Amino acid sequence: MPELKVFTRDEVAKHASENDAWIIIDCEVYDISKFAAMHPGGEALLLEYAGKDVTDDFYGLHRQEVLIKYAPRLKIGTIANETPQIALPAPDAISKVPYAEPSYWMGFKSPYFNESHTRFRKAMRSIYADVKPDAILAEEMNQAPTQELYKMLGEEGVLASQIGPGPWLKGLKLPGGIKPEEFDYFHEMIAHEETARLGTPGFADGISSGYSIGLPPVFNFGPKHLKERVVPEVLLGRKRICLAITEPYAGSDVARLRTTAKRTPDGKHFIVNGVKKWITNGTFADYFSVAVRTEKGITMLFIERGEGLETKGIKTSYSSAAGTSYITFENVKVPVENILGEEGKGFQVIMYNFNHERWYICCAIIAGTRSIVEEW
Repeated sequence: MPELKVFTRDEVAKHASENDAWIIIDCEVYDISKFAAMHPGGEALLLEYAGKDVTDDFYGLHRQEVLIKYAPRLKIGTIANETPQIALPAPDAISKVPYAEPSYWMGFKSPYFNESHTRFRKAMRSIYADVKPDAILAEEMNQAPTQELYKMLGEEGVLASQIGPGPWLKGLKLPGGIKPEEFDYFHEMIAHEETARLGTPGFADGISSGYSIGLPPVFNFGPKHLKERVVPEVLLGRKRICLAITEPYAGSDVARLRTTAKRTPDGKHFIVNGVKKWITNGTFADYFSVAVRTEKGITMLFIERGEGLETKGIKTSYSSAAGTSYITFENVKVPVENILGEEGKGFQVIMYNFNHERWYICCAIIAGTRSIVEEW
C-alpha cells in the first residue's frame, strides 16, 4: 500500500477527470484512475462518481469484501479531521447478527462443540476471507476455481476437512492446528458451513462438490494402489475427481444405466462406452468415479481422463464455475484393477455415501441461509 496522505474534500473534488479520478468511501480516499478501465460495471459508470463521496452508492452495490480486496492497491489517503464510521470486521470474526451463526457461537451451550471447533471455524473463515473477493468475481464470470487455489486449499487442509474423519487424514495439516485424530463430524460440518458462507454456490461447488462425492468410493472401496496414489493427490489439491452416475435417459436411476464396460479378450481391461450428464466438476476433473454396466451388473470404475473421454460444459441455473458437464466415453480402456469394490456390486458402493452426501448438502444450505440473514 502506498504511503497514505491527508486530503480535504475540496482537494479530492479536483480529481474528477478520466485520467485523474479519485473517490471517497467512508472518509478514505481511493485513486481509481487506472482501475476504472477494469471495473466490471464499466468505466463510464465509475467515472461518473469521480471526485465525490460514494459511500452510500458503493455499499448499495458491493459487499464489504470488495473494498477489502482492492484497498491495498487503490487507497491513497484519508479525509482531514474525519473518522471512518464503518468498521471492517476481522477476517475470522464471529458475526453478532442474530441467527447469522449456529447457536453455540451465539452464546448457547452445546455438548457437541468445544474450543477446538471455535478454533477450527475461525481458521476456516480466515482462509476463505482471502478467497471470497475472487470467488465472487469468478461466480459472476462463470470461472472455475483455479488450480493454484485448489492447491492452496489442499495444503491448508480445507479439502481434507470436507470428507469426514478417517485414516485418510493421517499426516495431513488441518485448519486451526486440529490433529487428525481429534477431527470429528462437527469439524466437517463447520468446513461445509464456511464454504457455503462464500455466498457463491457455483464456485463453492467448484471447490468441493466433485471430490466430496467422487473420492469416497476410492478410499472406501478402491484397491490399495489407487488409495495410495489418488487420495493424497486429491486431498492436497494436485488432482481433481468427480462422481459420474447420472445419464440423460436414466437420471439417477441406477437400475437403468446404459453406460457399458466390456472386458477385452485377454481379460485385463474394460472398454467403456456411454454418456453421463449433469456431472458436477466434470469439465475440469482429472479422475472419474463412474457407474457402468458389466456382464455381472452395475459396477463402479475409477477412470482417468485420457483418450476417448471427453467433457463438455452444460449451462445450469447457477454459475458455470461448478464445472457441470456432459461426458462421453468412446472405447475408453480401463484396467480391471480399477474396479471400486466388487464387479456387479456397484449399487452398494453408490449408496454407501448417500447419507453423508445429503447431510453435507443440508449443512451448506443452512449456512448459506444464515449468511443471507447476516447480509440483509
